Amino acid sequence: NTSECEKYACCPLPPYLEDSGCVIEEDDNGGRPLRDVCFHLLKLYSDRSYELDQLLDPRSVTSDPLDFRLSWHLWEVLRALNYSHLAQQSWGVLNSSYAAQLESEGLWEWAVFVMLHEPDTQ
Repeated sequence: NTSECEKYACCPLPPYLEDSGCVIEEDDNGGRPLRDVCFHLLKLYSDRSYELDQLLDPRSVTSDPLDFRLSWHLWEVLRALNYSHLAQQSWGVLNSSYAAQLESEGLWEWAVFVMLHEPDTQ
């Protein structure tokens, strides 16, 4: 709750941006700021209804926006901890994106395993 000129710490950027000297106030996607995944986890801990889309965004971990490895595994851990307020569409996108990533690496057996977690049976 300090004014702009009284900030005492930088915003928590993802690890790949920490040493770049770059300050990102707003993201190109909807004006949401890009933050580190640990920051999002702390926010989720303090507010159980915190938006999971920001937390599971691959850019909060890696510079590759198509790398869904950690996002998918983190979502599975959160689901096991009874966090279920991710939209079904976002859940489907996460599953299919990670499955496509695995398939492109020749790991089609694991892609099938990921798709078995699909919420929509149709």
